[in-house]
Amino acid sequence: MTGTGDRLAELTATTTASAARAYGLVSDVTRWPLLFAPCLHVELLDAGPDGDRFRMWVLSGDSVRSWTSVRQADDAALRVSFRQERPAPPLSAAAGTWRFEELGTKEPTRITLGNAYTLTDPADTRTEAFLAQALERHNSEEVAAVRYWAERPEDLGDLLFSFTDEVEIDGPAEAVHAFLHRADLWPERLPHVTRLDLETAPASGAGEGVEQQTLEMDTLSPDGSVHTSRSVRLCFAGERIVFRQTSVPRPLRAHGGVWTVVPDGDRTRVSIRHDVALDPEAVASVLGEGTTPAQARATVQELLRRNSLQTLEHAGAYAAERAAA
Repeated sequence: MTGTGDRLAELTATTTASAARAYGLVSDVTRWPLLFAPCLHVELLDAGPDGDRFRMWVLSGDSVRSWTSVRQADDAALRVSFRQERPAPPLSAAAGTWRFEELGTKEPTRITLGNAYTLTDPADTRTEAFLAQALERHNSEEVAAVRYWAERPEDLGDLLFSFTDEVEIDGPAEAVHAFLHRADLWPERLPHVTRLDLETAPASGAGEGVEQQTLEMDTLSPDGSVHTSRSVRLCFAGERIVFRQTSVPRPLRAHGGVWTVVPDGDRTRVSIRHDVALDPEAVASVLGEGTTPAQARATVQELLRRNSLQTLEHAGAYAAERAAA
């Protein structure tokens, strides 16, 4: 176990997938938001031979928590170790390890996820019991997610994917960001949004200037049907907006991404990245029997791109009006 901690929560399971395939899912931290439901966003800060530093934002109940960790991925040993740089109370140390071992049996791979931690108050038995239960549930859910994806027979490149669109807008970046930030006004500004409820709060531990938004939104599809989705957004003032849907329409299993707004003289460059996990078990019922994962990816990508580019078209018109005024 890399890191320190006088308490240990560990879970072991076996899978029919190869150890290398399961390890490959976990070793890419930028993919974690698609694998693990509470994980909203991961940013790789530094990469080097001694390990990577990354910051992650996690939904805990109704609030968002954030911390920076150091990670070491050992491709030869099929092991990923991590530790938090500055754990917050009630923890004074927090670390963990993923291990993937070839067994050579009917279920040829053993997955082990362990968390080592130290409490700031060792005598606080109530907090100790709560954390032990939370880590048991957390480890069970994460190992189950890795098993689910590792055992899929399909090409994961068609089920777990990202894509980015970028446009140039004639208008100030402040106006573009304001349009994207004021999602509560989207039903008045965007024809495909018919209803939106918004709650705003500071994002606890997410860094100064970061605002947490919780949205419930109804959107109109080209076929006239209405889809309801719920999202959490992290708004970095004037810079970018990270979003993660906490309930998604079929055939999605997970969806999130980032709006990035960059001033470019009198113009503004805006990019929208979508990170998508398709639900392979819902593709046929939603998109038709015989739809391949590649076809499903193309269809979903086009629908998401259409909505986001439509949003940027209206954001551009709004920014142009502000520039003229």
